[in-house]
Amino acid sequence: MEETDMSDAVHPEKPNTGGWAPPKPVETPPVFVWPPKPMELFKWLFGKEGYLLPLNIPIMLISTFIWWYFIPDLERMKTFEFGWIAQVYAVNLVSLVVWTTIWHARFYVQRAQDTEYKYNRRWPKDTETFMFGSQLLDNMFWTLVSGVTIWTAYLVVTLWAMANGWLPYLDMAEHPFYFALFMFLIALFREFHFYSVHRLLHFGPLYKWVHSIHHKNSNPIPWSGMAMHPVEHLFYMSGVLIHWIIPSNPLLVVYHLQHLAFMPAPDHSGFAKLVVNGKAQMDVATYMHYLHHRYFEVNYGGDGSVPLDRLFGTWHNGSAEAHERMNRRFKEKKLQR
Repeated sequence: MEETDMSDAVHPEKPNTGGWAPPKPVETPPVFVWPPKPMELFKWLFGKEGYLLPLNIPIMLISTFIWWYFIPDLERMKTFEFGWIAQVYAVNLVSLVVWTTIWHARFYVQRAQDTEYKYNRRWPKDTETFMFGSQLLDNMFWTLVSGVTIWTAYLVVTLWAMANGWLPYLDMAEHPFYFALFMFLIALFREFHFYSVHRLLHFGPLYKWVHSIHHKNSNPIPWSGMAMHPVEHLFYMSGVLIHWIIPSNPLLVVYHLQHLAFMPAPDHSGFAKLVVNGKAQMDVATYMHYLHHRYFEVNYGGDGSVPLDRLFGTWHNGSAEAHERMNRRFKEKKLQR
């Protein structure tokens, strides 16, 4: 089992991350709640700081642009050929480098907002824990060498199988409503899948030999998001196999994998909000996932829209009650050793 960072676990009121924290406990998105809250759900789905915005719609648009202009036609993909596979790999590599560099440059090179809204005021330090003695180089290695390769493999095999008619195909022109609903629900499905595989990766040898590479980043940077062992990349991106089971479309596959590759950078930036001209413009990293990197054994899911952490007692929303509950679990586990 992993060793949990207990350096600030015991606190009289709430977590002490050494930086900015939400003034109130984080509220669960109003999806699986009872009684239903239709107006709050509508605001969360379509508001400027909810489900579609600030990030899901931009990633949809980027994915559509990439699919339209840079992904080869299905007819060409019926046979494995170096040319089109290399093209897909290059598109994935360049898009991820550009996307992650934007976030990293803003927060950690320019330091455009210094430590304003930073969960941990300390800047990351390079140590021997990281490959090459550098957190940035370590993270870039795992992201680009392992992450992009496995991302491309999933995409290539799925599109190849789709091109050969071996997977159920969805024509967006014939079924526009189903297509739109599928695209709309991908991010929510990802929440369920992420919790499932993430919880698995915290057990025994899988943590020690695989997931611990990601958890070296207790003070993460944007490049930390996709810094994973190849086995973890296989688990993390396996949600795309849903397109092997139910009718789907190449654009939906591209978007699903693009979402998997793009979302970790902002969510590991270590900053709650993006500040422009002195004003907070948009939410960036979720407090829940930062607490997971801080304490390891809470918030295995993402924003809590799928309530599996609440169901299994690992939800931490920054409240004194949740913090005390976490501390009790830590103490009980320590006594059992």
